[in-house]
Amino acid sequence: MPKFTNKLADESSPYLLQHAHNPVNWYPWGEEALQRAKEEDKPVLVSIGYSACHWCHVMEHESYEDTGVAKVMNENFVCIKVDREERPDVDQVYMNAAYLVNGNGGWPLNALAMPDGRPFFAGTYFPKENWIKLLEYFTDLYKNQKQKLEGRRCDQRHNADCEPASGEQH
Repeated sequence: MPKFTNKLADESSPYLLQHAHNPVNWYPWGEEALQRAKEEDKPVLVSIGYSACHWCHVMEHESYEDTGVAKVMNENFVCIKVDREERPDVDQVYMNAAYLVNGNGGWPLNALAMPDGRPFFAGTYFPKENWIKLLEYFTDLYKNQKQKLEGRRCDQRHNADCEPASGEQH
C-alpha cells in the first residue's frame, strides 16, 4: 500500500498516475482545485509535463517525492498537475506566460497563479533548493504584498516583464 495517495489516483492519464503517490496533494486541472484555491485564498501551482519528459521525472524525484518540499507546496499552494498531451489548451496558456516572463519555455512547466488561474510567474525545471526558495519567495509576496501579484498580467497582450493590467501603476 502506498504511503501517499492524492486526487490523481482516479485519473486515466499515465503521466498523472505517475504522480498519484507523491506526497504533494496534487489535483487534476479542474474547477475543484480552483474553487479550493479561492475558498482558502491560496495561489495555484500548476505543473505541466508528459510521460516521456526526462526533466519532468528529474523534478519529480528531486522535489515532488520529497516530503519537505511537498510540505511547503501543500501548505502554501493548491497544486495542480496537468498532462500536456491531454490538455494542450491549459499548457498553451501557461507556456505563453513562461515565454513572456523568461523568453523561453519547456517542460516541466511550473506556473504560479492567482486563485482564479491567472498566471503571475512561470518557469521550467528548478533544482530542489532553487524550487524551495522560489516557493518561499512567492508565498511571502502573496501573503504580504498580494496587490503586486494581482496587478501582474502574464498573457500574450503584455510584455516579458508581466506589465500591470491596463490602467494600473507600477
